[in-house]
Amino acid sequence: MRALWVAVLGRITPRAVDAGECVVSVLLAILVAHLIGGSNVAWAAFAGYMVMRGHASETLLRGMLRIVGTVAGGVLALAAAPFVAGNWVISAATLMLVGTLSLYQAITARRAYAWLFFGLTFAMVLLDDIEAPGAALGQFVATRILETVAGTLACAVVSIVSTWTVRRRWPAERTPPSAAAGFHPEALRHAVQGGIALALLVGVARALTLPALAQGAIGIMAVMLVPAQSIGASGLAPVSVRLLQRFLGCLTGAVLAGLCLVVAHGHAALLIAGTMLGVATGRMIENGPHSYRYVGTQFTLAVLVMLVPDSYANGDATPGLERLIAVLIGMAVLEPVLLVGHWHAPRRPIVPASEKALDEPGGV
Repeated sequence: MRALWVAVLGRITPRAVDAGECVVSVLLAILVAHLIGGSNVAWAAFAGYMVMRGHASETLLRGMLRIVGTVAGGVLALAAAPFVAGNWVISAATLMLVGTLSLYQAITARRAYAWLFFGLTFAMVLLDDIEAPGAALGQFVATRILETVAGTLACAVVSIVSTWTVRRRWPAERTPPSAAAGFHPEALRHAVQGGIALALLVGVARALTLPALAQGAIGIMAVMLVPAQSIGASGLAPVSVRLLQRFLGCLTGAVLAGLCLVVAHGHAALLIAGTMLGVATGRMIENGPHSYRYVGTQFTLAVLVMLVPDSYANGDATPGLERLIAVLIGMAVLEPVLLVGHWHAPRRPIVPASEKALDEPGGV
């Protein structure tokens, strides 16, 4: 028996431990979100997944930055919405300005993760107000903050316990601390293109009644978040790769989640089992030795949005389908902007970044 136990332990890898940490963190985040009455439990599950890193110190820092960015973006959106949401031109200009600032800082600043969520939260609140005028924005922001805190705390607890126990035997590689890039003209030009795409999304929201436009804004900002050294004169190539991987990840995750919904027939235990399988699979893909790690991140997020309902009595495939539609909307809006920017870009050599840097999901 001892020999069998030793053999089993010998087959466990840090990569498998990381997947297990994510599974436990997501389940705990779901539990906490239900206990506090969260209105979007999947958002807490997102935080429980995305904040996790191999050492508690990294997890705690990442979680704190996510909370700070969410609070700052939500508060600014609450203050600005009464003055800008009624006019789509002003809304578009405001979203372009905030989106450009957020993206540039997320690419070049040391605390990039906070800047990313500052812009994401602002865009989500503003677009939701445009889609549903008169909605209780204060309540929406408060629940987003509450769910982010719930998911982050769950992740922190799991990471601390793991660091003190299993990570002593299977330590993770530390992520090198990010450094500020200083003024970076190519990154600024890249961020402006992202801001233009966000502004166009406001025009789409005004012209067409489409679901989950806030998810489209999240998609635009997420795929535009590439390392400064990989942008060169144009970010068309790395961003297009991320767009494709985002779509493939969402598609395959939605297929798996859809199958789970059919098999589960509303049984919570089966939905939870499907969630565990999806999280573990996505994390293993994300940590794999290949160039399509971002597929794993989006695979997991699609699984979570479909299999983590606010009530397990009401499992529904609609949110996952809306997420796919939002990805397509984001692609349709962003790609023409990138193409125009590419055609007018000064021709300069691109300094290649490492595969790991290019595939770093950035948090969404």
